[in-house]
Amino acid sequence: RLSWSQLRQRALGFAASLREEGIARDDIVLMQLPNSVESIVAYLSCAALGAILSPVPMQYAGHELGVIARKLRPRVYLGTANFKGEDLAARHAALFDAGTRVLALGPQGILPLAPGAVAPPVAVVSADDVFTICWTSGTTGTPKGVPRSHNQWLAQTLAVTETGVEPGMTMLCPFPMVNMASLSGFFFPWLRCRGTLALHHPLDLPVFLGQIEAERVAYTIAPPALLNMLLKQRELMERFDLSSLRLVASGSAPLAPWMVREFQQEFGITVVNVFGSNEGMSLASSGLDVPDPERRATLFPRFGVEGIEWSNSISDRMRTRLVDPHSDTPITEPGQAGEMQIWGPNVIDGYFDAPEANEEVFSTDGFFRTGDMFEIAGSGEDSRYYRFVGRCKDIIVRGGMKISPDEIDTLLAGHPLLAEAAVCAYPDEMLGERICVVAVPKPGASVALQDIVGFLEERQLARIKLPEKLVLAEALPRNPLGKLVRPALRELVAP
Repeated sequence: RLSWSQLRQRALGFAASLREEGIARDDIVLMQLPNSVESIVAYLSCAALGAILSPVPMQYAGHELGVIARKLRPRVYLGTANFKGEDLAARHAALFDAGTRVLALGPQGILPLAPGAVAPPVAVVSADDVFTICWTSGTTGTPKGVPRSHNQWLAQTLAVTETGVEPGMTMLCPFPMVNMASLSGFFFPWLRCRGTLALHHPLDLPVFLGQIEAERVAYTIAPPALLNMLLKQRELMERFDLSSLRLVASGSAPLAPWMVREFQQEFGITVVNVFGSNEGMSLASSGLDVPDPERRATLFPRFGVEGIEWSNSISDRMRTRLVDPHSDTPITEPGQAGEMQIWGPNVIDGYFDAPEANEEVFSTDGFFRTGDMFEIAGSGEDSRYYRFVGRCKDIIVRGGMKISPDEIDTLLAGHPLLAEAAVCAYPDEMLGERICVVAVPKPGASVALQDIVGFLEERQLARIKLPEKLVLAEALPRNPLGKLVRPALRELVAP
């Protein structure tokens, strides 16, 4: 537990330590830390120095970290010497060249701090400087760096705080502090609203509910499956005093109208339907703009459309439109699915060192192609809303983490027992989606799930990306041009 003044001294102390390591404005610090006081300190220290912090999930192993290390060439890798009994910093040190200094939290989990009171570093920092480079599978396959400036984070934060987050609120963050859900959902709103931030990860439901009771949490984010489960297991909710909870944001999968209604009517808890992305998507269906809970579960305000006004000021700052993905024709009539395209101060300028990907994902007039399909919900009052339809590309969303099937497919192409293989999602009540591999064994070969998992583990693929189900097939479904037909792949996996 730290007060604001104690946190300030920790942040300045670590900033001074980084400065002694030669870290200055625009240098990159790659951070792989669990949710902890130290991860928060690292963000604030880098901000004070004008350095760029690039956070990665704890699940990332040699495969992902190796790609990121080669792309970023960070000045510092900040890891931990004690995570689940393993010295991860030592394990990953070999991935970096001599230009990267490896720093590790010690056995007690303490960052190296300069002694005594430390003066703020003298750094000329602009709000348009890049502050973070997060990582996403996005719409283009392999993990890509997503640079965001302070101003871009501020614009995204407005979309969250103006859903009902109030000054001084106590917030509980259950997501790893590495991407949009945690940073625009908690880190920046906490700073802007001068609240209290409680950390939690990985998700342990009794501990999570216990924290809500003990810390008198008013705001959190939770996946739809967890919220559904709580209402179906009332005895679990009744074990804890959740009366402080007023606002819960949710997303990454469709919300059930009955769930949003019951939380509001029975418990006085407003569930906010959020559709966001690292690149800058920020549709927020809040109780302020969409009072009816059942409509809020399925509809999103058409932020950034001329002539439609909302209480959330992000609507005045950004632009959204629907475009036919094949003809680039704008869609203005209800019931026609189109790709969502976005523009505004919350939208990234481009992926890090990825000119080909940037050329693909930006339109000629500067709109970002999200890869998400929406439609105008209807006529009359419904014309004010979007409805989510699906994804242009089959990104797998496992527990809120976006996973590219292309990345895993590419690795499986080298499996000695397989003629071909591809992965896709299958539904899961708790995580939303899990990963299934559809495999075609080579003639005479016998393949089990563990053969595939072991192969991917040897290539140090993150555990979150490992398949949990195997379906054997005589051939993968392909079109006349030989391209994999993923909808047909999912049909092979369907229960």
